[in-house]
Amino acid sequence: MKETATMAILRYGELVLKGKNRHRFEKTVYEQVKRALRPFPSIGYDREFGRIVLHLNGTPYEEALEPLRRIFGLASISPAVTVELESQHIQEAAAEMMQELEPSPATFKVTVRRVNKRFPHDSQEMNRIVGGAVLRAMPGLRVDVHQPEVELKVELREQGAWLYARTDEGAGGFPYGSNGRGMLMLSGGIDSPVAGYLAMRQGLRVEAVHFHSYPYTSEKSQQKVRDLAEKLTAFGGSVRLHMVPFTEVQTRIHAAYSDNLLITLLRRAMYRITEKLAEASGAGAIVTGDSLGQVASQTLSSLDAIGRAVQLPVLRPLVFMEKKEIIRIAENIDTFELSILPYEDCCTLFLPPSPSTNPNLNVIRSIEANMPWLDEAIADAAARTESIWIERGQVKEDRFASFF
Repeated sequence: MKETATMAILRYGELVLKGKNRHRFEKTVYEQVKRALRPFPSIGYDREFGRIVLHLNGTPYEEALEPLRRIFGLASISPAVTVELESQHIQEAAAEMMQELEPSPATFKVTVRRVNKRFPHDSQEMNRIVGGAVLRAMPGLRVDVHQPEVELKVELREQGAWLYARTDEGAGGFPYGSNGRGMLMLSGGIDSPVAGYLAMRQGLRVEAVHFHSYPYTSEKSQQKVRDLAEKLTAFGGSVRLHMVPFTEVQTRIHAAYSDNLLITLLRRAMYRITEKLAEASGAGAIVTGDSLGQVASQTLSSLDAIGRAVQLPVLRPLVFMEKKEIIRIAENIDTFELSILPYEDCCTLFLPPSPSTNPNLNVIRSIEANMPWLDEAIADAAARTESIWIERGQVKEDRFASFF
């Protein structure tokens, strides 16, 4: 099957449930498929209801499959062959296809769809004819119409017959960018890249925001974040990365207050800066890697106190996930090894010995009210933010440029 596939059938995922938006979503996926397969210029494209048909024209299926599996909105992909619309050719192709499957299945069933009503045998007759040919070629195989290991599908069409028996899982979700834009707070740890991936999978176009405290944090930690952003481009084509100079805000807050609410105060300042960047980018939400209860700043009380610093909705895709589940996704999207590199970030600086797990919002606001310079410092940090576009496999610009 790997060598003989002449086509690939791509099926849409959840987007088919979106009613009036379905055509727009299908168009978005189609454009992303063509962009992802740009290195294979010989491939031809047809759009059908609920799916895209690729004519491989010599392109190996496995090579085309690799980029296709990273496109959100595709539920599944199948390699297929096309043969002449003649019973004997169909039987031979079906037997050959089943024999090439690895591992060899123990049970199967045949499902025939007769699009061409002029074909002399109806669907039920062709089920028996094709199934019989497969059983003669593979005597140990059994038919199981309820729970087969393999379902061999045959479509009888105007110009020929299509056959496919293998289905590869797609990325699922919604087309990237189809559900708006969000600002991902990308720390450099394990959690935030996974949060970004899950947000992208639900159709959110993400821009990454990283807070650095140079010279307290090294340039290697900034490069690490650039590398993590580049990993995310595998699923969206490009990511805009904003590097926020947080040193002055962080040191001034620490100088004014260094007790158990320090982390809460710093996180609230980060949220407020991110909100300013979101307003300038037209983003409608902030995305974080918070997971309920993992650390002091992620208790329910802390999340509430921190989130109230902004008006934008705060999306937390990992909020109920266990760490092992987050790590599994990080490994699957190839960010885990980068995330565990031992480069410090600004969140590790000036940690109080016993950070509060139950902050009082009124107390926090009172502390902030005694920092009359805070609003100006936050605005200044946002104004001095530098940005860079990172595209799949490359940096679009050689250096950071001012965001505003």
